Amino acid sequence: MPLGGSRAPSSGLGNNSQGTGGRELVVCLIISVVLITVGVRTGEDGPLAAVRGGFQTITTPVRLVGSAISMPFQGLGNIFSNLTADQATLSELEAENDQLRSRNAELEEAEQTATRLQGLLDLQSTYNLQSTAAHIISGSSDSWSSTVTIDKGTSSGLSVGMPVTSSSGVIGQIVECSATSSTVLLVTDESSSISAIVQSSRAQGMLNGSAAGEVSLDMIRTDQTVEVGDIVVTSGLGGVFPKGLPLGKVTSVEKNPGSMYYTIVVEPYAHTENAEEVLVITSLTDSQVATSEDVAAADAQETSESTTDSTSTDSTSTDSSSTDSSSTTGTSTTSSTTTSITSTGD
Repeated sequence: MPLGGSRAPSSGLGNNSQGTGGRELVVCLIISVVLITVGVRTGEDGPLAAVRGGFQTITTPVRLVGSAISMPFQGLGNIFSNLTADQATLSELEAENDQLRSRNAELEEAEQTATRLQGLLDLQSTYNLQSTAAHIISGSSDSWSSTVTIDKGTSSGLSVGMPVTSSSGVIGQIVECSATSSTVLLVTDESSSISAIVQSSRAQGMLNGSAAGEVSLDMIRTDQTVEVGDIVVTSGLGGVFPKGLPLGKVTSVEKNPGSMYYTIVVEPYAHTENAEEVLVITSLTDSQVATSEDVAAADAQETSESTTDSTSTDSTSTDSSSTDSSSTTGTSTTSSTTTSITSTGD
């Protein structure tokens, strides 16, 4: 029973505390409602204005401290937000840059192709060439021949012997032909030989390749005019290459003692390492072959060379005969003198 008597006061105290707290809360709510209502009705100049001002004054430090504490976290959130946005923007810009670079490369390639094709069209128009365009698809795979392979053959009307040129100048001549491809012997090959002419002096010779890949202009006599820088073109003789196609430029002229011909080195205009598209000349017009005057000039040059060779041979024979005669005369004189001396001694 004493235990039961002690529990009753404790329970009553708890109920009193809860009841007091509840009443205080209700009173605060009522006061708040009254203050709000009065404040609304009286406005900024009412009797509660001073109370509100005092309350704001009291709470301002607390609000400032709270704002100061929250500011770094707000800035940190902004930093992360901006960083995420900048990273996304950077990724977009990098993707756009890659696309622009790819597009720029495509445009540059298209421009270069257009320039090369325009060069072929200009060559075709300038020389009125009957031709077929082709692509170089490979070079020679051995070290003893200089050839390239093109992607056109007999099915495109091509045949062995047809000349091949780039926009820069003559490349060579077809030596093998299949249905869909052809092999072109380059002017630098040692078995290549093309009838050529010096554009300025009209001196005619043969443009020959060599094992070293050097191109020479042979059969030009030393009494003809050839200078470094002269342009060498096809002569049209033989009816294979059209007349006037550019071959190359003279880079060296040497006059060897005892030789009636110059040693002339020519730098070809066309280089297959820079060529991708070519023209195969399929036929010639009458104006593209050597004229009768060209043939006559070539014959006259050949006749002159033959005459010079004959004169040189005759001169050599005469010198030999004179030497033999002098030798015989000297021997006879010596014998006569010896006989005379012997007779005198007797």
